Amino acid sequence: MAKRVYVDNSATTPVSAAALKAMLPYFTGAFGNPSAAYSYGQEAKKALEESRRVIARALGAKNNEIFFTSGGTEADNWAIRGACKLNEKKGRHIVSTLIEHSAVLRTLEIMKEQGWEVTLLKPDPLGRISPEQLRGALREDTVLVSIMAANNVVGTLLPIPELCAEAHRGKALFHTDAVQAVGHIPLAVRDTGVDLLSLSAHKFRGPKGIGALFARLPLIMPPLITGGGQEKGRRSGTENVSAIVGMAAALEETLQNLEEHTRRISALRDRLIAEVVKIPGAYLTGDPGKRLPGLASFVFENLEGQDLVMALDRRGICASSGSACSTGSIDAPHVLLAMGYTPDRARGALRFSLGPDNTETDVETILAILPGAVEQVRAKNRLNRGSG
Repeated sequence: MAKRVYVDNSATTPVSAAALKAMLPYFTGAFGNPSAAYSYGQEAKKALEESRRVIARALGAKNNEIFFTSGGTEADNWAIRGACKLNEKKGRHIVSTLIEHSAVLRTLEIMKEQGWEVTLLKPDPLGRISPEQLRGALREDTVLVSIMAANNVVGTLLPIPELCAEAHRGKALFHTDAVQAVGHIPLAVRDTGVDLLSLSAHKFRGPKGIGALFARLPLIMPPLITGGGQEKGRRSGTENVSAIVGMAAALEETLQNLEEHTRRISALRDRLIAEVVKIPGAYLTGDPGKRLPGLASFVFENLEGQDLVMALDRRGICASSGSACSTGSIDAPHVLLAMGYTPDRARGALRFSLGPDNTETDVETILAILPGAVEQVRAKNRLNRGSG
């Protein structure tokens, strides 16, 4: 069977060899519970705290500002609910955007049901949110601003330091969902000024089911999950030591190679973009310059993106039509609708997200196959309309 071309790294990435090697001992010989006082437990505890140091160093944070979670979704939930609980005496107003991940947007829907007011900023046609927009939305009772660092559908990078500065001028806390950004662009919490930051290991070649929340001191985040009091009483539950060790190893390896990786992947991305937009009725989405190194996103006229994804899959190419968290939905991506695309145009979305394993040959394979797949899907649509 011919090698499949995997270009959906924004959905998930394969675990790196370094991460897997680091994890393996903690499934067997070093399997202890890190809360136990005996040697097996203390060995696991040592690995846990060393991993915390590695991740803190990678983010420019302090060790005791890193808390392990089950992934980005939990970290987003904790950041939003916790920050609001901490500061509800100041007010009950939250500012976010229409292009956030569902982990943020659905949490905000629940907050609204609980009596919180939520203002969602609308992006411009390139998926950008400006500091001026945020300034106009802030109120005296604004408690929290939550804006993603990089969009998962179109790849646009948001100006987090400037947005954070605006939030702080309004005396609001600032959270960023950095799940798509960590491991892909330089991101130091001291430089951005953020109070809270969410990340997830499987986006940078770590294992699934593990993530972290950065919470800037002196914030004392109220727990979202209660129980045995792990993570200094902030996040209960026996720690997933093997996954935590894998996350630290993956992040360390990724950042060591970030400059070289960014240069190579950006070149592949740009080659892909330059040729795909030559296909009739194909258009780039997102900011053409300030975007994730590996993400090339498009809309195609007169077809459904999901149909095109399946056509490509039959030809050995794994891509997506938007967020993997919306699998099974035939709705237009909410990000594109917020950016001003019509529902018909937005449903023609296609996203290629490149990773370290992708090569020039992969890109050339995509470029050789994609035009024919597009035409086949369009022809099928024309035939269906004609027989309807």
